[in-house]
Amino acid sequence: MAEFTLPKNSKIGKGKTVKADGASNVKKFSVYRWNPDDGQNPRMDTFEVDMDNCGPMVLDALIKIKNEMDSTLTFRRSCREGICGSCAMNIDGTNTLACTKAIDDVKGEVKITPLPHREVVKDLVPDLNDFYAQYASIKPWMETQSTTPEKERLQSVEDRAKLDGLYECILCACCSTSCPSYWWNGDKYLGPAILLQAYRWLIDSRDENTGERLDDLEDPFRLYRCHTIMNCANACPKGLNPAKAIAEIKIMMAERHG
Repeated sequence: MAEFTLPKNSKIGKGKTVKADGASNVKKFSVYRWNPDDGQNPRMDTFEVDMDNCGPMVLDALIKIKNEMDSTLTFRRSCREGICGSCAMNIDGTNTLACTKAIDDVKGEVKITPLPHREVVKDLVPDLNDFYAQYASIKPWMETQSTTPEKERLQSVEDRAKLDGLYECILCACCSTSCPSYWWNGDKYLGPAILLQAYRWLIDSRDENTGERLDDLEDPFRLYRCHTIMNCANACPKGLNPAKAIAEIKIMMAERHG
């Protein structure tokens, strides 16, 4: 499993174990804990959860732990439907969404840590400020110069189909935080999630700013750090392929200079 960023001079220690007294069907969850305000090193707390009184997903177990066993546990969550991306974390060594990860898919103890190679805000909450700033930098909205039509900008069925596999991205950051190139150059390389979003606007037939968008991406680091490792496609909980989108951008660059 990839390591995530820890506070300086710290090690992960073994924390407390909270048992599910009287339960016969028990599953253990080992959860990363770190509070920047208490001065302690990170630790892994173990919670025994009664599976006869718990929902089927990892997020169900985390909510049960927070509600019934340790109210200080901190994590992000919202829709519980795999749409918002809030509950992205590393579960059993893989970046995924806690709300769509079935507990039964994990054999033995369930190990839960924050998304890797991000500063940790608290417990399972990573700092994604830089990630969102990179998203804003690619101008993820339609840019046009022509006269605005009375009703809408029309698009053919064929052109609309080109957006399939792109618009579904929920910006959970599972792919970018699984990418070694993003770990090493995250301050310069945009990463798979943001580049997939960039391609979504490059390929949109209604957008009229393709040249400037390509200009912004033409940089040794912003685009060209992708080495087609494919961790991004393997990690995406929506089944998307950011590496393919990045390859398509590179083709557009080559054709532009051809």
